[in-house]
Amino acid sequence: MPGLIDKRLIFVTGKGGVGKSTVAIALGMLGARSGLRTIVVELAAQDRIRKSLVAEEGAPGERPAPGERPAPGERPIPLQGPDPGERPVPFAEHELAPGLFTISIDPQHAMEEYLRIKAGPLGHVLGSSKLFHAFAMATPGMRELLTIGKVWELAQLQRKTRGAAAYDLVVVDAPASGHGVGILRTPRTFAEIARVGPIAHQGRAIADTIADPEFTAVIAVATPEEMAVNEALTLRDALASDGLALHDVVVNAVYPSRFDADEIAQLRETAEDADSQLARAAIRAALSECARVDNQRRQLDRLAAGLTERVIELPFLFVEHLGRDELGRLADLLGAGLAGRQPVAPAPADATAAARSGTATAAEEVT
Repeated sequence: MPGLIDKRLIFVTGKGGVGKSTVAIALGMLGARSGLRTIVVELAAQDRIRKSLVAEEGAPGERPAPGERPAPGERPIPLQGPDPGERPVPFAEHELAPGLFTISIDPQHAMEEYLRIKAGPLGHVLGSSKLFHAFAMATPGMRELLTIGKVWELAQLQRKTRGAAAYDLVVVDAPASGHGVGILRTPRTFAEIARVGPIAHQGRAIADTIADPEFTAVIAVATPEEMAVNEALTLRDALASDGLALHDVVVNAVYPSRFDADEIAQLRETAEDADSQLARAAIRAALSECARVDNQRRQLDRLAAGLTERVIELPFLFVEHLGRDELGRLADLLGAGLAGRQPVAPAPADATAAARSGTATAAEEVT
């Protein structure tokens, strides 16, 4: 899988609600399957990735990264513990599967770690000061700088965190497009404002890493809908204005084409002559899905026409919950797309039969 997986740092962004987290997890699973020690990073301490897999059978236990200590009164808990809702160890690197880890970054813990590394005992004192915390968090852009700084640290071969092992691939579940681009801009902005000193030096180092196309890639996630497509195109232009490139676009939740033109015509004719209300409702449901598929194809064509980047499609999965097996299937499809083997993913047999008979099938689109 040359190209994207060869990068050490990948940012996944796009319009809110299009399945960025799903794609980030699938990409992380793909990296781990490829033999890469991979971590999927969440920002703003959301901890959704760990929670989404916390009850999955066979998951190993959580543990803090080497050098990290649990906060007072907290302890590592197993992913399959008696109370999956129990509060986890904050700011720790948790193993989800062999070679696959996750961390949820929050700016306050990132600042405390930075102060410990840069200032030793004095940094520990400052990190314990509520007044200093309040002042630092109130500084415009400081949260973003601390967050992206921790992401940068995770991607280094020689990590600053004491005793922490290096990762081959860091996948960042970034915020929605506008905020995501802002985070990518922050290091350069701070470096230009500070000019000299440790913040300027750190900002330039992070900005250079983000701008290095051999090291870093940005991918957009969209759904085949007008607003999501518009945002993907806008994201490409916003990145270009900052000298950054969009590597790939992943279109999530694409509906399968179940009926050809002749079958659609037959459905329309049958709808006029159907004897029962149930039959008419079933046919209307099938025709409604056909219209949705047609609209999705128009948006996909519009997206492809507006981009030079590769577009990879992932299907809408007709399941009530995306678990480890479903995410693994998406990882397979994503890997095929990245390798240039974009498959046509068949709909599940029960879903196809339900559509042809007009029976509703439960589906959940992960956002």
